[in-house]
Amino acid sequence: MARYFFHLVAGDHLILDEEGTELPDLAAAQREAKLGARELLGEAIKSGEEAVADGFVIANEAGHTLETFSFSEIMPKPFRR
Repeated sequence: MARYFFHLVAGDHLILDEEGTELPDLAAAQREAKLGARELLGEAIKSGEEAVADGFVIANEAGHTLETFSFSEIMPKPFRR
């Protein structure tokens, strides 16, 4: 198992995930990013927030970016930017 970090992208800011999550591979990290994005967006909608983060940067233990994931990717087509 490897540790993956899901840093939040909010405009020009990167909010670092200091703990990370142990997962078997990058595919599992991608699934986790999608689930996390749905959870964050759902909570933002429920609480009436007008601004939300833009996405995640998935990084490995060495700090290397493996993938960027935009929250718009999980939105139904009429709501995508």
